[in-house]
Amino acid sequence: MSQANESARMVRDALEFRRPERLPVFDGFWPEFVTRWRTEKGLPGGDPHDFYGIDLAVPVASEELFPTQIGIVGQDGDAVLRNDGWGRIVRTQPGSFFAEPVRHVLREKADLDRIVFDPPDLDLRYPPLRRAADVHLAKGRALFVKIGGVFIRSSYFRGETEFLMDMALDEPFARAIAEKVGSHLLGIGLESLRRVPEAKEFGVWVFDDMCNLRGPMFSPATFERVFLPVYRRIVATLKAAGARWVFLHCDGNLLPLLDWVIEAGFDGLNPLEHAAGMRVADLLPKYYGKLRFVGGVCNTHVLPGNDPRAIRRHVEEIMAAGSQGGLVIGSHSVGPDISTAAYELYRQVVREAWR
Repeated sequence: MSQANESARMVRDALEFRRPERLPVFDGFWPEFVTRWRTEKGLPGGDPHDFYGIDLAVPVASEELFPTQIGIVGQDGDAVLRNDGWGRIVRTQPGSFFAEPVRHVLREKADLDRIVFDPPDLDLRYPPLRRAADVHLAKGRALFVKIGGVFIRSSYFRGETEFLMDMALDEPFARAIAEKVGSHLLGIGLESLRRVPEAKEFGVWVFDDMCNLRGPMFSPATFERVFLPVYRRIVATLKAAGARWVFLHCDGNLLPLLDWVIEAGFDGLNPLEHAAGMRVADLLPKYYGKLRFVGGVCNTHVLPGNDPRAIRRHVEEIMAAGSQGGLVIGSHSVGPDISTAAYELYRQVVREAWR
């Protein structure tokens, strides 16, 4: 196996429940961290993904429901009003990170059937995905493709409060939304695999942030009735199209839904948010052979805490759980509250502990 394919090989071994020669890593870096890191390292054009060696990538197509409508549509005082492609107008203040939805295209229940999404095979969706895939493949990384999740994308389309109320007060309508949005996302996933067939070796990640630190945004029974049928269809169809694995990315405490996640056919989880109780040291032994885990390193308390002993103890505990495979370690996202020294210590412990 050539050096260029080392990352993919290590990820494959880990996800096949074999102990790889070294533990693969999957991290992402906030722009603020990258800017500070470049200054500290004296590398004005440097990329920490390359510098530290990130072994896995999950590029995404333009999956919006209405990508042809994306653009600025007006002003509201100093704020910019923008169509974000998800059937909503969002308001953003200058210099702010988050946007506030102010209008949704799905305002009346009767509108659901008349709304037609831009087709999944629309050519303009895929050139950035193909370019990103080529870059990652040239660097030997394990390559998945990404689609959004049914809950989060339905929330964009309908409005989060409105969709949660639909689930509580009109479950058939909530299911109809989930099925319509889920069919669109499945189409994006299938087309992404067709246009980036190299991703079939690993598969597809579904990003659905449907939990907070305490638990899911809705009951397990609601997940079973509203989302499980849609996810069964999505996962089974992606695998039938050649995707080897289908992973679920979900921040927060997913524990109450884990049995249903397995029932839906998902093969692995990310990011395993430690602060929410998703602890790899507990979960990997329990679900070994059933679920693969990518993540586990605490990026909200342990790494920002900058305590070398706490960092070392935390990382070594995670690595011990993954000593027989099933784990790609990672911190999900490395933000501006994490020092370069803390990040480098975590990576040093990974190298030392795996020898």
